[in-house]
Amino acid sequence: MRVPTADRPTPAPRVRQRGLTLVEMMVTILIALFLLAGVGYMLQHTRDTYTSESQLAALQDSQRLAMTLITDVVQSAGYFPNPTQNTIDTALPVAAPFAQDQSISGVQGASAPGDTLTVRYVTTGSDGILNCLGTSNTLAAGPGTNITYTNQFSLTAADASGSSTLQCALTDSSTGKTSPPQALVSGLTNMQIWFGVKRNPAGAGNNVDTYLRPGEMLAADWTSITSVRIRLTFLNPLAAKTAAKTIDLERVIAVMNRAGVSS
Repeated sequence: MRVPTADRPTPAPRVRQRGLTLVEMMVTILIALFLLAGVGYMLQHTRDTYTSESQLAALQDSQRLAMTLITDVVQSAGYFPNPTQNTIDTALPVAAPFAQDQSISGVQGASAPGDTLTVRYVTTGSDGILNCLGTSNTLAAGPGTNITYTNQFSLTAADASGSSTLQCALTDSSTGKTSPPQALVSGLTNMQIWFGVKRNPAGAGNNVDTYLRPGEMLAADWTSITSVRIRLTFLNPLAAKTAAKTIDLERVIAVMNRAGVSS
């Protein structure tokens, strides 16, 4: 009699192991390269965007600083303390380049870097009015502490990159000296000035009816300036990416002792 043997599991057939074919490997590498290129593009785009935004922010800071400095000075043109004891004749006498009672002067440039703007006013030790260098009257408050500040804005000659610097030379009547021009803001190419005057005697108050370039001003116009129109031209930091090589910034600034209601 035949004795049955224990059941034994049938061994599974052996599977032959295979590697990637050359075509599969090339497709895999191509996909990986495509993904890496996408990551690289995103990284470069993010870096370019950050750089552009930083350059534009720096430009805006320069524009804001330049206009703020000029605006503060122009708005104070013709100011003098204690009008009950002084008159404009005594406060603003003849002193080149100014005539009697004149507080603003300008020279028209034939080409870039443009015009020159000169402004004068009188301060005391207590009024806190700033000059173009950001300082104020440092003498002690009280009689005899008046200082006449003459602020002259201009641009330096352009450097190799075409950039000029806004600078200011300050004349202090307490010392009789004019400081060497101090650099304020760089990256400009031109500065142009128009003066708002009233030439129609029938007009009301000091309302501006004409804007004139410095070379168009008559002698009588210099003592009737109500506003100053400033145009600053800056180099465009993104010039390589756009057709605009420069950017203009323009502002009309009211002269304090002329603007407002005239009585």
